Amino acid sequence: MEITSLKGIGEKTAGLFRKLEITTAEELVYYYPRDYEYFQAPVDLQEAGTEEIVAVSGRIRGNIATRQIRGLSITSFEVDCAGGGILHMTYFNMPYLKKSLKRDTVYIFRGLIQQKGKRNVMEQGRMYKPEEYGKMVGRMLPRYSTTKGLSSNVITKAVRQAIDVFSFPKDYLPVQIREKEGLYDLEHAVRQMHFPDSRESLVRARERLVFDEFLLFILMVRRMREDNEKTENRHPMIEVADTGRLVEALPYRLTGAQQKVWEEIRRDLTSDHTMNRLIQGDVGSGKTILAFLALLMCAANGCQGAMMAPTEVLAAQHYESLLQLKQQYHLPLKPVLLTGSTSAKERKVIYAQIESGEANVILGTHALIQEKVSYHDLALVITDEQHRFGVKQRENLAKKGEDVHVLVMSATPIPRTLAIILYGDLHISVLDELPANRLPIKNCVVNTSYRETAYRFIEKEVAAGRQVYVICPMVEESETQELENVVSYTARLKGTLAPSIQIASLHGKMKAAEKNRIMEAFAARQIDVLVSTTVIEVGINVPNATVMMVENAERFGLAQLHQLRGRVGRGDAQSYCIFMSGSPKPETMARLKILNDSNDGFYIASQDLKLRGPGDLFGIRQSGDLRFRLGDIYQDAGILQRASEWADRIMDEDSSLAGEQFAPLREYFERAAINEVDFRTI
Repeated sequence: MEITSLKGIGEKTAGLFRKLEITTAEELVYYYPRDYEYFQAPVDLQEAGTEEIVAVSGRIRGNIATRQIRGLSITSFEVDCAGGGILHMTYFNMPYLKKSLKRDTVYIFRGLIQQKGKRNVMEQGRMYKPEEYGKMVGRMLPRYSTTKGLSSNVITKAVRQAIDVFSFPKDYLPVQIREKEGLYDLEHAVRQMHFPDSRESLVRARERLVFDEFLLFILMVRRMREDNEKTENRHPMIEVADTGRLVEALPYRLTGAQQKVWEEIRRDLTSDHTMNRLIQGDVGSGKTILAFLALLMCAANGCQGAMMAPTEVLAAQHYESLLQLKQQYHLPLKPVLLTGSTSAKERKVIYAQIESGEANVILGTHALIQEKVSYHDLALVITDEQHRFGVKQRENLAKKGEDVHVLVMSATPIPRTLAIILYGDLHISVLDELPANRLPIKNCVVNTSYRETAYRFIEKEVAAGRQVYVICPMVEESETQELENVVSYTARLKGTLAPSIQIASLHGKMKAAEKNRIMEAFAARQIDVLVSTTVIEVGINVPNATVMMVENAERFGLAQLHQLRGRVGRGDAQSYCIFMSGSPKPETMARLKILNDSNDGFYIASQDLKLRGPGDLFGIRQSGDLRFRLGDIYQDAGILQRASEWADRIMDEDSSLAGEQFAPLREYFERAAINEVDFRTI
């Protein structure tokens, strides 16, 4: 059913939904909330904890003042709170409030209260009339990821309609599994996921849907492994002198871990069976040079190798690095770069070079798997930052050749127990050693009272010619009130830091060309401070960046924070990471302290696994790197393990799913409905 069949959705609104990749009622039904807003009754100011979301009732007193500071409009006023106490309200770039708010009128103010000196301050607090807020108390309202022009409220209304008219398919999870695991049926789980009756029902609904994601994914991976292990090596390679000469000529020695993994790759390429290997290693552990050595061995054997990166900027960086190695060490390589930005004229030439075999190393983005790209003799496929690609995308690139060797690389430090489940179709190599010349990053975990000190430190680093990343969890203020967002934060920094400092913002809602332009400008030192969402997790190598400050660090998983930290510490200068916590809770600070004490990604991942329990709804949308639609491999490690055990039982009992009890599951796979689950970034 087309989404336009729903009441109130015309062509214009349907166009906005298309930006979210929603065109049908079914896609809308499976578009789950980003998180939920729980409305509690207003509290007295004395009872309101700082650094947490509360609602306070109060009367506006005195004047409502608006002032301008270097292009930033700041509106402020005081509130006499019910039960006593004064709350100082501040709003940025909202001058119209001066006319719309009425003095001596009671409002409910909801937001984050901070202690600044002896004052209680709420910035950008949401305002309600008392009767309006009273109707919302005790409710859990869904909040959806939005796009410009389409609010979460509009999506909520559309979802309510879609669920009522959608014909849910027969539950594909066998009754035996549902009963033994105590799981909701599919339709009830989906309804409760959008509009939960209680927190408990939300937890149970999410458990069912996460179990599904993991089970379907693991079954697919297990079936792929069965196929892989039967595949004969159609591109057997021999040892070549070029790789040994390059290793000897490099201005640094490979670490012991790199030497071990390179030996495993060489053994795979010369064996009787096709290589399917994952290199797992921290940012900076030296995965890229191993990929280049594999490409060199492939080219020296007269075959073609392709390497796919998740962003154009990263693909271009790999191309330039390989070109430099080719020229410096006279390597038998003819590399080409193919991305979405490649002009039609250049593309035509590159297509011809690939098809003829003249180009023996092809680097690029998703452009490598487009239909028009025809390879001469593709023998090796490498995907960089594996968690950014779907299994299907990896498969599509591999299908460009016949039974090609596959090497995937990931900087996500997943504990080995989970990696074996998630990468069940691959053999795993681990780079657990960093180059000796890297200075350890200095870390600090602080609360928001440290922010002004952090700003002064940032100014000092910029004055010394260095660059800075500032990470916010959200893009725009409209998405949520309690978290720092890129748009408002960038405006605030421009009014706070020295005027000479060049500040820019970056986030996922920007067009690809604009994101590339900003990242390139940052790499070229034209930007001093880059305020960004986690879109920079997979970015370019900027050795001059020495400071990473993460706002609302408590909202991220430890593994993801470690990934973000990997953006700095890439040059010779000392680098620093500041984790700014918006929560003063001892358990939150203890969790973040793990990052303070260690730069070892595998240790951090194992601690993350221990700390995040299945009942913890910290981030309904997963905040780590292997992004399923709902599941979180750390938070939901227990569910992942259970799904893995059931996948093993199913494969042992009936790997082709031919039995009657597995008929709905078989039909699900046959419809290719597995693509509905967001495996594109796994």
